[in-house]
Amino acid sequence: MAGVLLLLIVLAPVAAIVVILLTRRPRLAERLNLAASAVSFGAALLLPGASLGGPHVFLDQYVIADPFGAWVILCAAIVYFLASIYGIGYMRMLEEEARLARFYALFAGFGLTTMVAPMMNNAGLYWIAIELTTLVSTFLVAFERAPESIEAAWKYIIVVSGGISLALFGTVLFYWAGTFVLGPSYAMTWAALGAAAPHMNPTLIALAFLLVLVGYGTKVGLAPMHTWLPDAHSEGPAPVSALLSGALLNAAMIGVMRYLSIAEAAHVGPLPRAVLVVLGAFSLFIAALFIVRQSGIKRLMAYSSVEHMGVMALGFGFGGPFGVAGALYHMLNHTLNKSLMFFGAGSMMRTFGTKEITLIRRVGRYFPVVGALWLAGAVGITGAPPFGLFASELTILRAGLSGIHAWAAILMAILLIVIFIGFLNHFRIMYFVAPESETAPGGTVSAWCAVPMWLAFIPVLVLGLWWPEAIWHYFGVIAHGLGPGPAEVALR
Repeated sequence: MAGVLLLLIVLAPVAAIVVILLTRRPRLAERLNLAASAVSFGAALLLPGASLGGPHVFLDQYVIADPFGAWVILCAAIVYFLASIYGIGYMRMLEEEARLARFYALFAGFGLTTMVAPMMNNAGLYWIAIELTTLVSTFLVAFERAPESIEAAWKYIIVVSGGISLALFGTVLFYWAGTFVLGPSYAMTWAALGAAAPHMNPTLIALAFLLVLVGYGTKVGLAPMHTWLPDAHSEGPAPVSALLSGALLNAAMIGVMRYLSIAEAAHVGPLPRAVLVVLGAFSLFIAALFIVRQSGIKRLMAYSSVEHMGVMALGFGFGGPFGVAGALYHMLNHTLNKSLMFFGAGSMMRTFGTKEITLIRRVGRYFPVVGALWLAGAVGITGAPPFGLFASELTILRAGLSGIHAWAAILMAILLIVIFIGFLNHFRIMYFVAPESETAPGGTVSAWCAVPMWLAFIPVLVLGLWWPEAIWHYFGVIAHGLGPGPAEVALR
């Protein structure tokens, strides 16, 4: 069953890409991409249940379906599906009919790579998959061909490729450490590395993990390696920004966690988790500084992504069932909520004709329904109740306060309050402060743009009010596979 689902997830976008490139018809391209995203989403929705009792491996152990990977694939499939719906309305506003087929081929390719990366059971193939996400998404970031977009694309590929190079060096060191146990040639699967880890050199493994953490942490957007993220997220088309934030960052985070499990099995001490916690706390600090002083609407959303990747890193760094469960729940809620926020930002940017926060005014008056959704999403993205991110952040704080990194949990709580005030102050300006000279927006928000906002908002609200018991159990399985970590607590 899991193998069939993985095949559907991969083949649907591949088929769409082939037909789009052969026909090059814009309207057919948008429909094919939407159909592919719907098939991938449907299969990904069933994958977590099919992955239980695993891991299941396929294709001579090169492909894996395990609970952690299935969860990351589901998050990527959700945002790929929502962004594909939104993209139909948004991309028509760009008046780029001649290049639309190329856009959707690249977009389907980007969605495909973010879903394929968590399937890779070989550390080397995982590195290749992450590098492919960079190559495909670079062209999407630069799609609008504005000087700022091209600059952002160059910055993105240079900074991220530098980080990925460090990750490759770390991967080589992991392989080298394994040769002393498994011989000069072996299959570098996650299970093989984990089984050999207790017999590997701890010093070599610690160095290799730090390189991998910095390398893949660059792709995750952890500070101080985050410098590409605000430009790439803010200059690419809004559906691309949603996929960057809700899918790409998670695909890199799973690599960090797989290597963390190997490092802990090698008995390297508290260093790996301590560094992850420090990077998570520092990411929150940087995000708080820039969110408070931000002037661009999509850059505001981008720094919010730095914030939430920091929160996720703290959850995984705290460890234990509560830390892991909080981080995984945060991953899903951030995927949904940030998609909602980028969809709203893209629509307001196009209708008002500006990216500047101070020039977008009286949103609720001109767009009562979409404006209300966007404002509710803004409250949710700051971690306020009754939305899903409040539940996940509270769980992560609980894990931190009960473990050895209580200082980071206290700092997290303080910075989240600062971000809450700073982020919503920008929305206060856009919704409730009258402009000096009022200018009505120059367009409307189509149903293609409004519907995915509803589809993102409803589950974010439901997941804040109700955390299903089945998901608790599922997270417990993943936490057990990752190891107990320093927070020795049990799920209720």
